[in-house]
Amino acid sequence: MTSSARRRFTPLVLLLFVGSGCAALIYEVVWFHLLRLVVGGSAISLGFLLGSFMGGMGLGSWLLPRLLPARSHPLRVYALLELGIAAIGLAMPALLPALGRFYAEHAGTSSLLWRGAVCAGALVLPTMLMGATLPAIARWLDTSRAGLATMGWFYAANIVGAVAGTLLAGFYLMRVHDTVVASRVAVSINVLVAFIALGLAGTARFVSSPADASAPPRARRLIYWAIAVSGCTALGAEVIWTRLLSLLLGASVYTFSLILAVFLVGLGLGSGFGARLAARVARPLVAFGLCQLLVVPALAYSAWMITCVIPWGEPTEVFQPAVYHNMAVRYAYDFARCALAIAPGPILWGMSFPLAIAAAGEGHRDAGRLVGGISAANTLGAILGALAASLLVETLGGSQQQQQALTLLAGVAGACLLAAAGRTPFWRLLPIAVAFLVVPVLTVRIAKVPPGLIASGRSVRDWGGGVDYLLVREGINSSVAVTEADDVRSFHVCGKVEASSQRIDMRLQRMLGHLPALAHGKRKSVLIVGCGAGVTAGCFVDYPGIERIVICEIEPNVIAAARDFFGYENRGVTLDPRTEIVFDDARHFLLTTREKFDIITSDPIHPWVRGAAALYSIDYYDLVKQRLNPGAVVTQWVPLYETDEAAVKSQVGTFFRAFPHGTVWNSDLEEKGYDTVLMATMQPTTIDVDAIESELGTNHAARRALDEVDLRSAVALLSTYAGCAEDLQPWLVDAEINDDLGLRLQYLAGLRLDVYRDSQIYGAIKRYFRYPDGLFAASPMFESELRQKLTK
Repeated sequence: MTSSARRRFTPLVLLLFVGSGCAALIYEVVWFHLLRLVVGGSAISLGFLLGSFMGGMGLGSWLLPRLLPARSHPLRVYALLELGIAAIGLAMPALLPALGRFYAEHAGTSSLLWRGAVCAGALVLPTMLMGATLPAIARWLDTSRAGLATMGWFYAANIVGAVAGTLLAGFYLMRVHDTVVASRVAVSINVLVAFIALGLAGTARFVSSPADASAPPRARRLIYWAIAVSGCTALGAEVIWTRLLSLLLGASVYTFSLILAVFLVGLGLGSGFGARLAARVARPLVAFGLCQLLVVPALAYSAWMITCVIPWGEPTEVFQPAVYHNMAVRYAYDFARCALAIAPGPILWGMSFPLAIAAAGEGHRDAGRLVGGISAANTLGAILGALAASLLVETLGGSQQQQQALTLLAGVAGACLLAAAGRTPFWRLLPIAVAFLVVPVLTVRIAKVPPGLIASGRSVRDWGGGVDYLLVREGINSSVAVTEADDVRSFHVCGKVEASSQRIDMRLQRMLGHLPALAHGKRKSVLIVGCGAGVTAGCFVDYPGIERIVICEIEPNVIAAARDFFGYENRGVTLDPRTEIVFDDARHFLLTTREKFDIITSDPIHPWVRGAAALYSIDYYDLVKQRLNPGAVVTQWVPLYETDEAAVKSQVGTFFRAFPHGTVWNSDLEEKGYDTVLMATMQPTTIDVDAIESELGTNHAARRALDEVDLRSAVALLSTYAGCAEDLQPWLVDAEINDDLGLRLQYLAGLRLDVYRDSQIYGAIKRYFRYPDGLFAASPMFESELRQKLTK
């Protein structure tokens, strides 16, 4: 095909690549959603997911041009790849749950080999097809400078589609629909793209282009190494920035979508700039080296913006609170803040890709093999960077040290490229000398992560003085801090207070433990989902009849902080010989263990935090029910703050759908409803008030623990009753049930993370209150006292 014919069809092919990128990102959101439910949400599991997804893409990029002859029509190959992706994408929503069932039957709770095998088996084939699309379409172009530069536009078009897919999936398809609908949308895009490509292939005859020169092998090897370093620094920085910005903006699903969209927009813009530059500059190797060298100040700039500038431009100083609570305004503003903070780096990394192709490809005989090799090297580096930034956060000393390491790596890559491009010894040594002088200075200037960001996240006002930071640590799964102010010790996870020694929090934490323990009466084994400060788990230390206490916690630093700073409040539970600590995602533990329990109490992080809704779903409660002994008791924390009525209805309605005999208990001292506890048994049951009072009469440790939170008797504890499933059915008639297909709760809650309507929500619950005849078995004296307290 002549170059003029290629140019005539290229704009339409670019549009097809937009569609490919859009579908690919929708699939990524859906497949990660479904597979996390199988292998868990720990950093190791997510590392397997990311490695499998990106590894498959890199492998596809590298393999296709080596397996398929250059004479094959690129558009026909591209169309077949898209149809293959569509076929797999259509089957995935059914295949992945089946794979999950197989995994549950054969994997153990700590089987890393099985986790890796599941991720690879599910993702490698479809992602290989995705990765093969770029080298397939590269053969559409000739290997001239202009032809190779055009590859930058294809890369940019793919990224434009990826941005659209990210926002479409994160803000609409998964919020309004579910994984099945999202998959069908992506499949439809693939099929449409494939048929248009087949139509073009029938119209546009293809003849592969001959080579016209040769490139120095040594320089080409250096370019492959440098583009791998570019991928490493890009994805490593993205992981670090996502960790810090999610603390700063709130770790909702929408925030993660925005950060990814900003990063992709930067890559797309940069790729477009790089394509224009590659077509015009005489020495693309020099331009590539300069891009890598400029990454050094870009990383320093972003670190400074995230930690020293963006936090202090508070939304209330820009918008009135009523305006900021409009989610469209709020997320547009957050998008702008993210772009201001991190855009320079992605633009430079985006520019690097077409410049690397142009530098390595002059005279290359096969554009597909060239692009496939560059893409595979970039992807391999990206995998290493992402995994190192995710799994080695503590080994490398935290986000500051990780960014410093990435800065040095980028500086070395840029200096080596410029040195290789030099035509005299002087011009070869000069960039190395400059790098040795400038890069260390900028590396040292990488801003330190403020302890307030780790502890209080988006609550910037709490970063100030009067707070003693007893512990600040970035873990591989969560950031953890312990602070003390005004004699109150607080435990922070993911930038928000999860537990404290304050009475209102202690009351909730102890109710989550003592309420089911006393209601059961004959408990022997307990599972606590989410350790926090360990106060709930410590409640069970007070009961000699309990033989086994299992704490399932995803972040090791949480356990260390609970042990070192909340030993009195949690009764030293982490050191109790009856206690076993399981470091795992709770869903994965319940999916793979065969153990059953008398009590399962769950106190996960707030449901607006991405991924937490998986511990509030109907499918999660089905797992819980499979791990209950006869007569077992289940409790679940439900917050009424930082949320709205629709999200609370979803939580309560889902729990009651799984446990029709459930009840609601209010932990708020002022009875306004700040936190609530849901409690249930599998069968209708009665709570023996006299037996509880009798046990508290002999169990002095339990009585003392309840006395400290103003629950000084069985009647005082049980008078926190606020309603039951049967009475609340009229209120819950429009509740959206949270299931694994969509995890709608995290989208509902994510829209209202700055809303405080706890009193109104609790008031709505109390409107349906009536005295629960049949729930309590009590002597006349206790029954009269309890009725009086509940109906006053």
